[in-house]
Amino acid sequence: MNLPQSLLSRGIKLSHLQILAAFAETGQIGAAAVQVGIAQPAASRLLSEVEVMLGLPVRQRSGRGVILTEAGRSLADRAARVLQELAEAAREVAEIAGGGVGRVKIGAVTAPALDIVLPTLRQARTSHPAIACDVVVAGSDVLCGQLASGALDMAIGRVPPTVDPALFEAVVIAPEPVALVVRRGHPLAEAPPRDAMALFAHDWVMPGEDSPLAQAVLARLAELGLPRPVQHLSTSSFLLTLAALQQADAVAPMAKAVADEFASGPAAPFVQIALDLSIAVAPFSLLTRKAARLTAAAETVLSLIRLRLGGFGADWEQVSDKLLPQSGRTNC
Repeated sequence: MNLPQSLLSRGIKLSHLQILAAFAETGQIGAAAVQVGIAQPAASRLLSEVEVMLGLPVRQRSGRGVILTEAGRSLADRAARVLQELAEAAREVAEIAGGGVGRVKIGAVTAPALDIVLPTLRQARTSHPAIACDVVVAGSDVLCGQLASGALDMAIGRVPPTVDPALFEAVVIAPEPVALVVRRGHPLAEAPPRDAMALFAHDWVMPGEDSPLAQAVLARLAELGLPRPVQHLSTSSFLLTLAALQQADAVAPMAKAVADEFASGPAAPFVQIALDLSIAVAPFSLLTRKAARLTAAAETVLSLIRLRLGGFGADWEQVSDKLLPQSGRTNC
């Protein structure tokens, strides 16, 4: 039988390891006893029990008192390592229990991914560096499917009419204002158009009519008595939209949060048209699976998102049964 198993079978305890490590650190049995929190006779008794288990002395007299033997030093070194590992294990378990460690999966449509998720992750990287996050940016139909299946812990988007809203707990966050974006050098970028009709001299690029963005744009234009824009390209791809803008004198409606990232500042290759048509997509929501038990790490990230959303005027009551019906994919 090897020695480690022999020690375990002979009854070595945590208290034996503690007194050995303390004795090695302090060099005195009395000081070791104080450090461990026991009386000196109890400390001597523990050392005697260890000697019985080893069949070897762990201490010996020297000119200056009592010191560890070679066997005692060897065991004390390993005892200190065991105690350190236990301390680390306790810290890790506490962090896990407190939401400080783990991997969290978040989904979002493009605008809140930029406006909410990224700032939250920057904060989490500082306050909870052991939490890792996977972020999926996609349309609401994709996000709701992944959330319902358990592939996501939470999502920010809209529940399409093809998905049962009763599957989720939802907090309505805010409407999504829309800006009109063109490339720098576009005729409408040089000066604000005199009237909205100037917009319709150009091709528009936006997603298909089943998307919340296109629905919001077309509904608002109709309210204003404006014509339907010419649209030779329909796409939900943000990258393709930017490429189309870069290569032609086109107009693209996109979420204001996205436009602020890519079409602001003198060096930006894109410009927001200085004409506000008050277009807004119906509110998106913070979604979690109903009755799902989140991990501690996911709860931590969810709390950080909620703090971030305080500035959006979010309604923190569960409103899954009041979600406005939305359809299709959302766009940037």
